[in-house]
Amino acid sequence: MNPFTVAFAGNPNTGKSTLFNLLTGLRQHTGNWAGKTVISAEGEFTHNNHTYRAVDLPGTYSLYSNSADEEAARDFIIFEEPDVTLVVLDATSLERNLNLALQVLEITGRAVICINLIDEARRLGIDINVKAISKRLGVPVVAISARGKIGIDALLDQIERVATGAFTAQPLRISYSDEIEQGIAELIPMVEQAIGTRYPARWIALRLLDGDDSLLTSLKAHMGRTNISAAKEVVGHGVTACH
Repeated sequence: MNPFTVAFAGNPNTGKSTLFNLLTGLRQHTGNWAGKTVISAEGEFTHNNHTYRAVDLPGTYSLYSNSADEEAARDFIIFEEPDVTLVVLDATSLERNLNLALQVLEITGRAVICINLIDEARRLGIDINVKAISKRLGVPVVAISARGKIGIDALLDQIERVATGAFTAQPLRISYSDEIEQGIAELIPMVEQAIGTRYPARWIALRLLDGDDSLLTSLKAHMGRTNISAAKEVVGHGVTACH
């Protein structure tokens, strides 16, 4: 049986790599993302007789194309389609960190939200209602301390539920202004015609509306065909729809 793939995503300084190292130990190796100078790290861990391939994505604040780090993280989640995207958040600054979590949920529902540094949050008097956040986001949410080794088994249980399909997510879908929603609605059929239904058409449409040329480049590279360049016309339609 092939191992499940778990992508570790998160802002810098959330303890993401600490958690990655805790789970994989010495069973890891580093390299570079294809075509980029960004370092990649992979490892392996097991839980309940399941084997997991762990991929530590670059620490990013978003999945837009502002940097090579963001492009590498974005492309892995979209094109490698990990069985689970584990989004690691800092319990002491949840509001800022949730931005990345919401972007991931726009791409995939196969996600687990990991609120790390829960011991520091408690020390600061911050009370986090994990059940309420999970209900709102529509995916499993677990509070842990990677450094203190708190909540790790509970986290692994939720990763297993998502990886095996025991949990079916209904992730929060963000609604935008009427103009943007109209543009997305007009773009989605064109996107699906150009690239099929395998990839998240709504999110791709949203990025195209934002003029994300690097996403077009990545789509073309991963699909190995040129008809995605038709998306340039799609963008024109979408932008017109939004004005």
